[in-house]
Amino acid sequence: MRVLMTCFAHNTHYYNLVPLAWALRAAGHEVRVASQPSLTDVITGTGLTAVPVGDLDSMMELFTEIGGDPTPYQQGLDFADTREAPLGWEHALGQQTMTTAMSYAPLNGDTTIDDLTAFARAWRPDLVVWEPFTYAGPVAAHLSGAAHARLLWGPDVIGNARRQFTALRDQQPAERREDPMAEWLTVTLERFGERPDARTVEELITGQFTIDPAPAAIRVPVPGTEVLPMRFVPYNGPSVIPDWLHHPPAGRRVCVTLGVSARETYGRDAVPFEDLLRALGDIDAEIVATLDASQLADRDGLPGNITVVDFVPMDALLPTCDAIVHHGGAGTGYTAMVHGVPQIIVGALWDAPLKGRLIAEAGAGIDLPPEKLDAATLREAVARALDDPSLAAGARRLRDECFEAPTPAGLVPELERLAARRRDRAHALPHPGATTP
Repeated sequence: MRVLMTCFAHNTHYYNLVPLAWALRAAGHEVRVASQPSLTDVITGTGLTAVPVGDLDSMMELFTEIGGDPTPYQQGLDFADTREAPLGWEHALGQQTMTTAMSYAPLNGDTTIDDLTAFARAWRPDLVVWEPFTYAGPVAAHLSGAAHARLLWGPDVIGNARRQFTALRDQQPAERREDPMAEWLTVTLERFGERPDARTVEELITGQFTIDPAPAAIRVPVPGTEVLPMRFVPYNGPSVIPDWLHHPPAGRRVCVTLGVSARETYGRDAVPFEDLLRALGDIDAEIVATLDASQLADRDGLPGNITVVDFVPMDALLPTCDAIVHHGGAGTGYTAMVHGVPQIIVGALWDAPLKGRLIAEAGAGIDLPPEKLDAATLREAVARALDDPSLAAGARRLRDECFEAPTPAGLVPELERLAARRRDRAHALPHPGATTP
C-alpha cells in the first residue's frame, strides 16, 4: 500500500514518525513524508523520501510574526487540569480558541494544506499517518479518500480536551455554542467545495484511529477513540556514540537534560544550571549534563562528578543511567521508560506537567514542578531517585508495559487491515448522483 506520513517542520516531532515509517518501508510499502521545506533535509537524512509542501520556514519565526514569544501562552494551556474535568465552559472555550489560533491553524497554513491535498489526490495514498498538530494530514486524507491515523507523542491531551470541550459546548444555549476548531476545519474544507457534517469534523480532529506509544499506566483514555498501542522505539536522529560511552560507568550515573526540543525552540532555560549542578556535587554518582554553551556559559568551578556534553543520543546514554532529570519531552521520557530509568520531570509546557504527574502516580518517577525547583529540591529528588528502590521497581514496571505492546513492525499488519477496511467501505458507498435500487 501507499502510506503518506506528515509532520509540521519540527525535527523532534518528526523523529517520532521515523520508526513506524521504516517498519512500513521494510514491509514493502511505499512511504512518502510531507512537511514544509525547512524539514526536507531532516527527512532525507533519515533515509526517507520527502515531499516539500507549503512555505513555512520556521515554526518559531511564524509564532513571532503572529504573537511574539510563545512561552507565556503555552504555559497558560494547562492540560493537567482537564485530565478529569475542565475548569468550566469559558476555560475550555479559551483553550480551544488559543490552540486553534496559535498552533493548529498557523502550523497548517493554506499553502501547506493546498499542496498536501494536491499531492494526496495525485499520489492516492491508502493511509495517512499524521503528527497530532499536523491537521493538513487528515484534511488531505479525507479529500483523497485515504484512511488516516494520528501517531501520538505523549498523553492524548488534545483528544481529551476536545472531548471535554464538546460535552460542555453541547450544554450551552445554541447562540453560545462557539467552536473555533470546527469552524476553522469547516472553512478549510469549504475551500475545496465540501460542507462537512459534525461527525466528519470530529474525525478530522482525533483521527479515524490513534496510534499510542504510551504504556497503559500513563495513557489518557479518550472514549470513542479507537487506539492501537505501539511500542515506542527511540530515534535520536543522526548521531555518533562518543568514546566514553563505550565503557560502563565506574559507579552510578544520572543524566540531566532539557532535550533538543526545549533547547532549540525556546533558546533559554527557566533554571540557573550552574547553581543546580553545583548542588549535585556531593551526590555519589556521575552527573552527565547535556548542555550547550548557551545553557552553561561558565563551566569553571563545577564539581568533579559533573560531566558536561553538548549532545549524546539518549538511547545510548540512558541504559547506563540510574536516573534522569528532564523537561518532560516525549522522546526523552519514552526513551527513559523503555530502558526502565526512574525519571525526575521538571515539566513546564504543554503536556509535560501532566506527564510528570502520571509518571509519579505510576511510581516510576518524581514530579518536580518548575516553581518548586531550586538547588535543594533538585538534590533531594536526585538522591531519592537513586536510593528509593520503589522508584526503580516502578520504572521497571513501566518498561515491561512498554514491551507488551507490538513493535512498529508488529503493528504493520493491523494498519494494512484498517486501511483495507476503509478502502472497501469507501468503494461500497454510492457515487454522487447515483440512485438506490
